[in-house]
Amino acid sequence: MTLVQLDLPDPKAMRGPWAALAAVQAAAGHGERCRALGSLWHYDDGHGSWAELHHLDEGRAVLLGQDRNESATFYAEASDFFEEPETDLLAGAPGWWEPPVRGAREEQLFLGFVYGYDGSLWWRADYAAEDGFEALRLPALSSEGTREAVVTVVRRAAGSGVPEPSQESVGALIDAGAAPDPAAVAAVVPAGWDVDAAVAAARAFQGG
Repeated sequence: MTLVQLDLPDPKAMRGPWAALAAVQAAAGHGERCRALGSLWHYDDGHGSWAELHHLDEGRAVLLGQDRNESATFYAEASDFFEEPETDLLAGAPGWWEPPVRGAREEQLFLGFVYGYDGSLWWRADYAAEDGFEALRLPALSSEGTREAVVTVVRRAAGSGVPEPSQESVGALIDAGAAPDPAAVAAVVPAGWDVDAAVAAARAFQGG
């Protein structure tokens, strides 16, 4: 079967945005929502929607996850659970897509999308159902999306009385990638937040 090409950024281009959001979440005490675990980068919105980027050898990667409200692709166990027709998210995919999928299934996670990066281009299986990826709005896809997510974290955790971080300070944190200094973090997060945890969270993205 023929795969469908996707217009998504190179995984390396996601490092700075993903690390910046991880830093702010860690500073706020919610590091489990956005973090790097070796070659695996994790994101969830705190409400059941999630994505993981698995870095593989030869510059390849697999991006998978689910939007809890909008994913209408019922893969494997989800088809039985929801009593819906199955969408084969691996139809036509090369074998190296399968290990991350198997890991998610072993953790009893339902999958709405599985995308593969072959070192130069992103691909998915050919299906018509809505897979939920656009609804998930993965912040790391762009600096703008990451800025919005960072401001949201600050608002929710600190309250409306705390000034929002400036676009310049968030942009500098994104540009710092996996090697921010404490001052770059402190310019974004409110006083009293855990800057050391933030720096450590961002530096974990040096892998992958």
